[in-house]
Amino acid sequence: MSIELSTLLQRIKDDSVVPYIGFEALRGSTNVESGEPIPSDSDSLIIAMNDGRPMAPKLMYEFPRAAMNLELKRGRSFVNNFLTRLYGQTKWTRSPFHDWFATIKPNYVVDINRDTQLQNTYSDTPHTLIHGVARLAYEFRFEIFHYDGSEYKEIKQELVDPSLPILFKPMGSPVPKANFIASDADYVDYITELMGGFAIPDFLKEIRKDKKYLLMGLRLNRDTERMVMADITYREDKQRGWALISNPNEKEQRYCDRLGIEIIKADISDLMTLENIAKAS
Repeated sequence: MSIELSTLLQRIKDDSVVPYIGFEALRGSTNVESGEPIPSDSDSLIIAMNDGRPMAPKLMYEFPRAAMNLELKRGRSFVNNFLTRLYGQTKWTRSPFHDWFATIKPNYVVDINRDTQLQNTYSDTPHTLIHGVARLAYEFRFEIFHYDGSEYKEIKQELVDPSLPILFKPMGSPVPKANFIASDADYVDYITELMGGFAIPDFLKEIRKDKKYLLMGLRLNRDTERMVMADITYREDKQRGWALISNPNEKEQRYCDRLGIEIIKADISDLMTLENIAKAS
């Protein structure tokens, strides 16, 4: 029997279920000046990166592939600078999802978007931020920052305060340090180390042992996002949790069945509506 959305919402609030946030969480966020929607999904990111033009069909398949193509032509800094301008310098309105999520503020969140709206939600709350990194001369594939309520400071994992909320952004963000997992080469390096256990801090490996996940605003058609998700949400019993997908295709259904993820035919707007109804009653 499928779990009720109201039950999932309560489990997010009591921190037994971890939100795993994808690109649809940014729907409704727009450029303050132009009103254009924020690029968040693969196609819109590719077009924004390529000066408003689509790329060749084989490159439009997935953002990491397109980013790799432009990295080879123009250098890795081109892709990083693009994402820094897009998410760190351009002003965007907050998405309805993030306004709603600010009323919940769970103690552990995974956000695979590269923007800063989740961090802004916790701007008045001390927290721990984890960025994924790739192709750097580090022993690990993460950087950890402590936010004291006003600014970030990079720290070692041994100094993390386990009582603080954890924001895990495996694909990075521009704040406090602009590092991103973006191109195919980034993902190959990051996923390799993720599979080897070197891209998740030890304290987080302990915290996640008894956690299940709710995938929110994420489609599971592409191998890179699926491989990252599979390792971050790893559980020995292969009962990872649930995914909100209103119209799953056969590929997504087979994949979720194999990983122990129950698909709920709904999306994040249904969860938000449920909470609004509860408040009004």
